Amino acid sequence: QVQLVESGGGLVQAGGSLRLSCVASGSLFEIDAMGWYRQTPGKEREQRELVASITDGGSAAYADSVKGRFTISRDSAKNTVYLQMNNLKPEDTAVYYCNAVGHLDWNSVEYWGQGTQVTVSS
Repeated sequence: QVQLVESGGGLVQAGGSLRLSCVASGSLFEIDAMGWYRQTPGKEREQRELVASITDGGSAAYADSVKGRFTISRDSAKNTVYLQMNNLKPEDTAVYYCNAVGHLDWNSVEYWGQGTQVTVSS
């Protein structure tokens, strides 16, 4: 089992910045990649949007809507993944969830954090 705890959300004006953190604990050997998803009101859990991801090897990927504004990084010593969000826009308002995927034996595993609210005012 892996536990994910997010922090860093809040209210910010358009053009501002926030940094989200996700601390992972537990059976970390299971994890192959971590990422950030977001869910807007009215959307179902299955409709969460992948915002950014980073693999164990350090390869990062981003949604087109956040490229050039968001940066995902990790601190392996602290078992923490960060999402630096700059030049925030009102459409970035959502609950942001930390996600971890990997495998245990021959089975795929996936874990989610509890989510942190990000609100961007215009």
